Amino acid sequence: MLARDIMNKNVITVQEDTSIEELARVLTENHISGAPVVNREGKLVGIVTDADLIHKETNPRTPGFVNILGAIIYVTGIARYREDFKKLAASKTSEIMTTDVIAVDGEAEIEQVAALMVDHRVKRVPVLDDGAIVGIIGRADIVKTLVRPAAR
Repeated sequence: MLARDIMNKNVITVQEDTSIEELARVLTENHISGAPVVNREGKLVGIVTDADLIHKETNPRTPGFVNILGAIIYVTGIARYREDFKKLAASKTSEIMTTDVIAVDGEAEIEQVAALMVDHRVKRVPVLDDGAIVGIIGRADIVKTLVRPAAR
């Protein structure tokens, strides 16, 4: 079975300049936990989730450090701290979205999509055609394939 066979074609997207408040409204009103972010040409540029919004409302996680002779040396988490701080100050979607999006084309096998979700710990995978979103597959879509009778 292929991605195009199970993808949801009614994809709710947001623009990269969508305000944080509008993003929260879109997610809430549509009962979704994330949405692909597109540019003016309709091309995928990122993905944003409710977790990104939650991070915006928390204090940045302090990086790990050691103190050697009075000098503070950061050993872990400095990139995460910068990312958290960036989200804290965000006013639009492009400032909190993930730009390294795991996506597939319509010809991807369902097993490949499921493996990507597990390996990258994502809940949804956009389906693209030449960079434009044509569908989206969520974990529930994968699970539904388990109860469908096999085609003969």
